[in-house]
Parts: sequence; C-alpha cells; structure tokens
Amino acid sequence: MFQLIASRTSSLKSDVLSGLTVALALVPEAVAFAFVAGVEPLVGLYAAFMVGLITAAIGGRPGMISGATGALAVVMVSLVALHGVEYLFATVVLMGIFQILAGVFRLGKFIRLVPHPVMLGFVNGLAIVIFLAQMKQFQFLDESTGELAWLQGNQMYLMLGLVALTMAIIHFLPKLTKALPSSLVAIVTVAALVIGLDLDARNVQDVLRDMTGDPMATIAGGFPEFHIPMVPISLETLQIIVPYALILAAIGLIESLLTLTLIDEITDTRGRGNKECVGQGVANVATGFFGGMGGCAMIGQSMININSGGRGRMSGISAALFLLAFILVGSALIEMIPVAALIGVMFMVVLGTFEWASFRLLGRIPLSDTLVGITVAVVTVLTDLAIAVIVGVIMSALVFAWKHAKQMDFTVQGDDKQKVYLPSGPLFFGSIQTFRDQFDPANDPDDVIVDFANCRVMDHSGLEAIDSLADRYMKAGKELHIRHLSPECRDLLRKAGNLVEVNVIEDPKYKVATDTLA
Repeated sequence: MFQLIASRTSSLKSDVLSGLTVALALVPEAVAFAFVAGVEPLVGLYAAFMVGLITAAIGGRPGMISGATGALAVVMVSLVALHGVEYLFATVVLMGIFQILAGVFRLGKFIRLVPHPVMLGFVNGLAIVIFLAQMKQFQFLDESTGELAWLQGNQMYLMLGLVALTMAIIHFLPKLTKALPSSLVAIVTVAALVIGLDLDARNVQDVLRDMTGDPMATIAGGFPEFHIPMVPISLETLQIIVPYALILAAIGLIESLLTLTLIDEITDTRGRGNKECVGQGVANVATGFFGGMGGCAMIGQSMININSGGRGRMSGISAALFLLAFILVGSALIEMIPVAALIGVMFMVVLGTFEWASFRLLGRIPLSDTLVGITVAVVTVLTDLAIAVIVGVIMSALVFAWKHAKQMDFTVQGDDKQKVYLPSGPLFFGSIQTFRDQFDPANDPDDVIVDFANCRVMDHSGLEAIDSLADRYMKAGKELHIRHLSPECRDLLRKAGNLVEVNVIEDPKYKVATDTLA
C-alpha cells in the first residue's frame, strides 16, 4: 500500500516538474506561431493553454503535449490577412467540429496506413524543422535597417556558450541524479547565471520585441474570455471558412496521430487514436470560442515532456496551468529567461528525435523505402507535414502496387484440344495488363480453362479484366471455363458469371475490395 502511494506521489511529482519545463519552453514557441499566423501573442498563448489543458484531460494519449503549432499557423496566415481574426476563430470552431466527427466515425484507425519509411521521414523532417527554427534566435532586429541580422562577436560567443552549457547539463545531470528533470535544472541554472552575472544575453523579452516591433511587448494578460466569433452567419461565410477548416482539421489530426504513434513506440504503451481525435476537436471548439488560434499535438514539446519524466495526464494539465500562471502573474520572470537555455533544450530534442539509426539502414533496406523516407523529410522541411505524409503514403502505395504487380505469373498446360491457364499472384489494377497479355483467343483451341486456384482477385479492376477476357473468347467463338473463384467474385462478375464452374469444397472464400458492394 505504502509502495503504491509512494509510486503515485513520485509519478505526480515527475509530471508536475515536467509540466513546468514544458511550459517554460512553450512561451516563445506560442508567441512565434502567433506571429506567423498574423495574430497577437496572447492569441497563441491562449491556444497553447486551452488546447494543452483539454487534450491532456480528455485526449487519447497521456503525456502528449498539444498547443499552437507552426504547421497550422502557416495555413492560418492567409485567412487572417484576407478576412481578419474573427474569421480565424470561426474557422477554428468548425475545424474542431470536423475533428470530433473524425473521432466519432473512427477515422483515427487510418493512421495505421502510414508505412514505417514515412514515419522515419516524418520524424527526421520534423527534427530538421525544429533545428532550423532555432536559427532565428541567433538573429536580432537591426534598428538601423529594420531587418534581422546575425549576432556578432561576444554576443554570438556568449549565446553559443550558454547553449552548450544547457545541453551539457541536460546530458550529464541524469547520470548523477534523476530527482529533477534535467531540462528544468538547465533552464533555471542558465537563467540564474545570466541574471546573477548580469550577462548581455538575449532573453524572451528581446524575442517579443523583435517579433512585434513593440519595445513594451509582453506576454502578460488576463483569463481567456468567452467570445462568439463576430462573423456573418451566411452561405458566403461558410464558403470562406469550410476549406480552411478542412485543411486545418486534416493537418492537426495527421500531426497529432503521428506524434501519438511515436510516443507509443518510445513509451511502449498504446494510445487511443479516435479518442485523441475527439479530444483535439473539443479543444479547438473551445479555443475558438475563447479567442485562441487553435492547435494540435507538438512533437518537440511532447519529447521534452517524455524525456523529463512526464507520462501521465497531469504533465499536460500542469504545463497548461503553469502557462496560464505565467500569463496572469509571472510574465516579468518568464521574460527574463535567456533564449539560449530554451535553444539548448530544443537542440537536445532534435538530437533525441532524429532517427540516427536511419543512416545505418542505408543499403540494407530497399532503395524505394530509402527514397520514400528522404522524400518525406525533404517535403516536411520545404512545405508542411500534411503534404509530406500524403506524398509519402502515395509513394509507398505505388511502390507496393508495382512490386505486387510483378508477382503475377502464369503456367500454361494442355494440347491442341484444350488449354489450361494457371495464373498465380494478385489480380488487381497493377497486374491486369500482365494478365491480359497472356491470353491469345484467336489462336487458342476451342476449349480453354482459366484456373484461379493460386490467384486472388483483389479489386474491381480484376473483376473487369475477367469479364473482358470472357467477352474476348465469346467473340472468338471459343468455350471458356473459369475455376476456383470465390463466391463473391462469382456474384460480382457480369459477363463471365455463367462461365464459372462451382466447387463448394475447393472454391476459396475471400472478399473483393470493390465500390460495387452495397
């Protein structure tokens, strides 16, 4: 009994401390994504708080962190620029409804269709994106030119030194003690060092100033307030927001479910995809009504949480509550945190996220899988995650179809009076041309048998190929017999159905993937 209480206490402590670490790293990211979307910093911070809190409480993956993300922000920016922030709030509400429907209709299971090479590309691509995003922190707004310029001289050396110190603490502290999350200790240590020695290092306040152009910019604010989006209720409004809502819902669910799958692998546990879809949807509906920009799962923050010992729902809940506390009462302290400490934390996330083992797989796995993984990573960096995953799945599907199309083989037996064709392998859209080319109705004998004992009809294209074959032999005045088709195949054949020889004992039983089914 006492051991159980001690274990739960330790777990709660780990979740709360991990949540604090995540909250510290969330602030500059939420502000940056708000800036990308063209909205005020508090719109991003409110989204990080509300989406993070609700998904942690009712989502399908304990330990996963959600909030405002760059993948969504790059889609939102055109909507905000063309129609204003109120249309964004309405779109986020509709986006959430679409996500709830996806969960209700159990569409989360389709994440299983994402092949492993696509997952590798997704992970590696996001690691590169996270790394490149940190490069902006090595720049400052040059007031004389009004453009961003790289840090120079002592400022650059100091930044690099503090980043290296942060990374060293995160790496070596767990070898000494695991009482506190090493990322949290690193942030606090570097912040104390910079403040105590009055070092000229960039902090969160400097980032806010550069992003907004306002020297008095701050993350301080009040509680989110309920607010019905001020948009006309009309068909024209729906025409504007529905396309954006569908795109945002798809991107949000793809990123969330892929992150869920990654955390499942790391923690050797199983999340619930459909429940996560509903959780993300409820969170975005609520966020849209409380002035937030919406969000989804964040792989970087989730990795920080997992690496810091956060496994339960309380880690995400505490991260959201700490973030709200920063907004309400702790903004002055948070704005003093050196950016170098947060960069160091994110660099360690990059090192832990990138699948270095993928380099060892080069030459050991099929070239097609290697190309899929590289393509997904590159497209993730150049465009966004959703497009990358869709491209990767399409490439994998085409490779799969091509490989299986080449498995169609034929054995031909018989004499001048009778000829028996014995196809083997899958008959589907990719192999029907090979199937057709094997037959010669003009020169075949009058009696022809096609035996499907070693061939499975996979889709509607395969059925059409059999019907077409029957039509060719009928026109040639030849007698065609078809053996060993499943009952469903016989029922779906229009022209060749009466040519099939039925053997209840030997005929196989399987389903055909065809849109002609009711």
